[in-house]
Amino acid sequence: MIEPPELPGRTLTDLGLATVPFEHPLTYPGRPAPGPSLLHGRRLLPLEPGPAPGPLGSWQIEGGPRLDQLLADLESRTPVLAVGSNASPAQIAYKLAEDALPDTVPMIPVTVRGIGVGCSAHIGRAGYVAAAPYPDPEDTRTLVVTWLDETQLAAVDATELPNYRRHWLDGAAFGLVPPQGQALPGAYVYTGARGVLTGDDGRPRPGGGDQSALLAALLAGSARLRALLGPDPESWVRRARADRAVREEAARVFAAESWVFSPTWPEPSTRGYPPKPYGGVCTAPTT
Repeated sequence: MIEPPELPGRTLTDLGLATVPFEHPLTYPGRPAPGPSLLHGRRLLPLEPGPAPGPLGSWQIEGGPRLDQLLADLESRTPVLAVGSNASPAQIAYKLAEDALPDTVPMIPVTVRGIGVGCSAHIGRAGYVAAAPYPDPEDTRTLVVTWLDETQLAAVDATELPNYRRHWLDGAAFGLVPPQGQALPGAYVYTGARGVLTGDDGRPRPGGGDQSALLAALLAGSARLRALLGPDPESWVRRARADRAVREEAARVFAAESWVFSPTWPEPSTRGYPPKPYGGVCTAPTT
């Protein structure tokens, strides 16, 4: 791999993006990549589209080479849409570092239609309630796509399964349009295997926002949760992180409170390999 250029002021610390949600659960989901970028070590380098709309490989580091020159394996990488902390460069770098894997990852915000972001009906091992998507035909939002190689994908899968399933989204149905360049023919997303939490109105609770406010609202709504995890978000995280049995009991409380909704997706989820590589689904520009 050609080394990308050194650009000043582009470390995650410089950019205010260094906080890892896994280590600081109440900061979940962390700060997402603010624009088209290449995560490289602890740096986030800006990507610019080529002179004409084209595939990701035609984008280039500011003042540097094309992305397909930097990453010879780009077309074999798998695009994965992030709805929670996987949009955070610090969280992705942390997950890959746990397995001593290369942490060079393209991260591109895209406009997505038809997907809402709720809260998974379980507590993760870090102690937070993570985001989970659900179909919502009226929703349009910006989410980040990461391009992962085979070993990176396996490592991220290991942090998501069995509480999530990796589900293929067709670009024609869900949009997946970057700020410039070529729309994506498709991408994977992790959908919740435990369902999503609902609010008092029976609709999915909004996810991906203020974690402390979410945990406080859940505690206020359930005496059983207060007894298990209360009295406040700090105690929730501390108790949940320390004990898997507590996390599992909380998931049972969610169900007992009738807070769990199980969305139906238009295509079957997949947990297997081989995944669909970017080069295998990206064959021609979208008009």
